[in-house]
Amino acid sequence: MYWVSPRHLAGDDGTLAERIGDTLADLDWRMWPTSRHTLLYVSPDELRGAEWILAAYPFELGGLPVAWQLSARPHADSVMTEWNAYFTTGVPYEALADLLVAIDAREAPDTDFEWPETVLNALGARGWIRDVDRPHTTATDPGLSSSVSLEPVPPLIQDADPRPDLVGWQAWAEPVLGAPYLWCASFSASVPNDLVAAFAASLASPVPVPRRTVPENAVGRLTVVCRG
Repeated sequence: MYWVSPRHLAGDDGTLAERIGDTLADLDWRMWPTSRHTLLYVSPDELRGAEWILAAYPFELGGLPVAWQLSARPHADSVMTEWNAYFTTGVPYEALADLLVAIDAREAPDTDFEWPETVLNALGARGWIRDVDRPHTTATDPGLSSSVSLEPVPPLIQDADPRPDLVGWQAWAEPVLGAPYLWCASFSASVPNDLVAAFAASLASPVPVPRRTVPENAVGRLTVVCRG
């Protein structure tokens, strides 16, 4: 067992499904297997959902398969979700778990009360640096290997707002410039900014995380605090 930092390059230890499934079980979300070989979790109030969709292989972000899809709806009987967020394999499970806890605790998961600056402030408080050319939309870790940025929403990202050319928060890790991404995340345009900030703050946390395996392309960028 290794304790490593920074968190945003630590990977998912190959246990992304299990770790997030445990988090959702602790939150009392119910789970059903679907005919698409996915696992669908629903909150007790039926306003929030999380689905392990890796087996269905719906699409990719940055060349990586999407593994988790999170969503929220305004009413339990609503057919259409208000917003969606997507996470590929490799994303640190701690950041995704903290986001789910924030989603579960929020009284109205479909309503946005905060400005985009909330996300950048959360990253800045952890030492991330605002982009010189785009200080109001983009922040990068001090090692320049991971970014969180307000960007045009990629194809296939679903949102209740039908307008074209929407922007939403996008996040990714690229330990080696020009090499494959370690992970990617995409938030649709209507995801509340304070929820994105919860993910960002956890992602940028300086607290070391336990791993049995670490991503090969991040080995040179990781600090091993101790071995257990």
